[in-house]
Amino acid sequence: MNIRIYISIISIWLLPFSKVLAQVSLQKTTCEMLVNPLGIDVQKPRLAWQIISKERNVMQTAYQVLVASSLEKLNVNNGDFWDSGKVNSAESIHVFYNGKALTSRTKVYWKVKVWTSAGQSEWSANNYFSMGLLYYKDWPKGWIGFDRAFPWDNIKTDSRLSARYFRKEFQSSKTVKSATASIIGLGLYELFINGKKVGEDVLSPSPTDYTKNVKYNTFDVTNYIQNGKNAVGTILGNGRFFAMRQNEKPYKIKTFGFPKMLMNINIVYTDGTTANIDTDDSWKGTADGPIRTNNEYDGEEYDATKDISGWNKIGFDDSKWAKAEFVQEPSGVIEAQMNENMRVMNTLKPVSIKKLSADRYILDMGQNMVGWLQIKVKGLKGKQIKMRFAESLQDNGELFTANLRNAKCTDLYTLKGGETETWEPTFAYRGFRYVELSGYTYQPSVNDFAGKMIYDNIKTVGTFETSDALTNQIFKNAWWGIAGSYKGIPVDCPQRNERMPWLGDRGAVAYGESFVFDNGRFYTKWLQDIRNSQKEDGAIPDVAPAFWRYYSDNMTWPGAMLLVTEMVYKQNGDVSAARDNYPAMKKWLSYMQDRYMKDYILTKDSYGDWCMPPITIEFGRGKSADKKYPSELISTAYYYHFTQLMIQFGQAIGNDEDVKSYKALGDKIAVAFNQKYYNEKGYYASNALTDNIIPLYFGMVPKDKVEEVFKKIVYTVEVTNKGHLSNGLVGIQWLMRCLNDYGRPDLAFTVATQKTYPSWGYMVDNGATTIWELWNGNTADPKMNSQNHVMMLGDLLIWYYENLAGIKSESSAFKKITMKPEMISSLNSVNASYNSAYGLIKSSYTKTTKQFNWNVTVPPNTTALVYIPANNKNEVSEKLKSIKDLKFIKMENNRAIYEVGSGDYSFVVDMK
Repeated sequence: MNIRIYISIISIWLLPFSKVLAQVSLQKTTCEMLVNPLGIDVQKPRLAWQIISKERNVMQTAYQVLVASSLEKLNVNNGDFWDSGKVNSAESIHVFYNGKALTSRTKVYWKVKVWTSAGQSEWSANNYFSMGLLYYKDWPKGWIGFDRAFPWDNIKTDSRLSARYFRKEFQSSKTVKSATASIIGLGLYELFINGKKVGEDVLSPSPTDYTKNVKYNTFDVTNYIQNGKNAVGTILGNGRFFAMRQNEKPYKIKTFGFPKMLMNINIVYTDGTTANIDTDDSWKGTADGPIRTNNEYDGEEYDATKDISGWNKIGFDDSKWAKAEFVQEPSGVIEAQMNENMRVMNTLKPVSIKKLSADRYILDMGQNMVGWLQIKVKGLKGKQIKMRFAESLQDNGELFTANLRNAKCTDLYTLKGGETETWEPTFAYRGFRYVELSGYTYQPSVNDFAGKMIYDNIKTVGTFETSDALTNQIFKNAWWGIAGSYKGIPVDCPQRNERMPWLGDRGAVAYGESFVFDNGRFYTKWLQDIRNSQKEDGAIPDVAPAFWRYYSDNMTWPGAMLLVTEMVYKQNGDVSAARDNYPAMKKWLSYMQDRYMKDYILTKDSYGDWCMPPITIEFGRGKSADKKYPSELISTAYYYHFTQLMIQFGQAIGNDEDVKSYKALGDKIAVAFNQKYYNEKGYYASNALTDNIIPLYFGMVPKDKVEEVFKKIVYTVEVTNKGHLSNGLVGIQWLMRCLNDYGRPDLAFTVATQKTYPSWGYMVDNGATTIWELWNGNTADPKMNSQNHVMMLGDLLIWYYENLAGIKSESSAFKKITMKPEMISSLNSVNASYNSAYGLIKSSYTKTTKQFNWNVTVPPNTTALVYIPANNKNEVSEKLKSIKDLKFIKMENNRAIYEVGSGDYSFVVDMK
């Protein structure tokens, strides 16, 4: 009886403590912004976690991290690699590992707990990360491949090269504790062990300039290894390594050689011994397999009559295969790939199939998508099914292929005969909505096809919906276009003979994308590509990696490096973006200043306001948009803006001397700029919209001139353009924010919801399901007229989130949030969310003439300033708790401003 009473007393005493623990938990634990990554090469990786709590005003006060060599040790709280102890800190992102040295192939397990204003958390779930091969000597001694073409290949004109197949059998006679595969397959690879494909990735690895760096991938293959005999097999495709048009313009187009690979499988047995399966000349290989050619522009040809049954399983007779050959290694540094590979991320069912003529059919996917087509077909051996792809149709129902230029965008499948055959490409993607099918002896059904949408395995982290149907459709079009452009590099378009990572396309667009996709690692990798493409003298190209050698020297294209660095730092709180890229950015700015700055005017530009809309839709009919109008105004304004960004970066990394230098240089540029371009009538240069927007938004306009310059902008948009934009690629990156920030969000909304030319709505009204390259994409010369090209999004998505929804980072990574949705008279609701580094941010409002309802979510370990539309604070109430519990700051411009901590809030304003 006494024991029972004692236990009851203890239970009652522990109850409040249990409740405290239950109020706070942890999720989304990451290492280097990845979940349980394998084979990393960062020796002091950064850890992060998100705090979950239903309580309000939750702030972290301390954390403890344990890192152990085994799960057993971690489970008994033995951090033999690192026990941070209780660290008094609010940091929950980018927390550096500070334990024992991490060596090649080391795998560690970790967990974290936190102390907060709402109590202490339990330990997080167990996590892990492993180190890759950190030293050159960790890799096998030889790359293998076939450094030549075969008789059936045609590499002189079309870069037609068949895939290479390699295999090896090996013995594993002990009990396996762990097995890890580290592979570099260039240009693209598929890996198999005992007949099973390893992983779900496709089109791997991410492309780079292979003379600078090559990326390896790491896989846990423990469950693939069987006791006794095993077989490992790989297929190598061409990718960007064996370039698509290498002989067309060799002075411009980079190519790197024939496909090749380097691989190590490291097996650790339970008795402590190890074995390594390495690439060497004991492997066997053939190029006479079913993939007869694979080319990113032209497609893939697959001959199923040449299928090699069981080639990647044990017991296959490879006596007729050639001995694998040692080949020259690429000159690039071997590095772990720290961004996600591509995967099949979505599957679409076609909406219709129509007979065109004879045995030709047109398949409609219902959406301009990026990926490939899976087919199911039955027929006689040797019968060929041809698939030709295009984004749109001509008036007569035929494919419109003129805008593909000389990209063939064609797959060819030769049947083996017999039962129903299912096939999809391995090494070729394209952008398409329509497919012309030929070679069928029967009427195919939509059920015979599936569109596989392919892009980097990046999560969608943002949602956005309003009461305006057109706005919703434009957002949807943007999502499809952006997702499809993620190909390990941000390609400009997915269909024609280009598909290049142009820097100018992603300036402000990358920032907008970050609200929709978790793209921090993707753009961190691209920034490395840009650094690697920089010449010794400081020049940065217009395309990076520099698969095309375009070094035209201008501010707007190479300058995307600074804009993307700002985005990664601001949105993800990653100061290493500023630190890693600072030397390259500084060197480039010095290069441009030394070569082209005269009296503080930057005299060199290449593109001007690229792809400005023709005056009317008919004026641009049949005309090429590939025209350049260089502008010293644009180049000088951008140089000024970049000095201001360098001041930010310098402050972030503690370079005080450079901060002073860039401040002084920026001031001189602003003075010279205004002396040369400002007209006393209140505008810049010729009063073009972009010429006025850029200096105003960049803060170059003298304070006493701001109002007049903005009036000119408003007049141009509202009167001259009748509520339409007139910007090209450069101006559209700043238009929406400029109109909004200087007091005309209503005009920004008018521009954003136009349905007549030129506008995003005009694209939608003319059948677009993505974003066009040109404002007059339905009438322009097709030679430069992509129907899936995100560059013209400009800052639209930024405006959607920061201004319509009111989700804006006031300090890096949304540690401090500004929530100030603009009130647009014709917009009755906005419902948006963004999963930031700290957690989910939500802003959802509805309004009528009588009431405004706004539901807000602020993640733990952050605070927000909320700007509630009201005439006075007495109109504001809060459904979940008393409004009096919240910290009122002030009334400003018909807004009641409150500072709030984390939690859910439901504000109500009764209009009087």
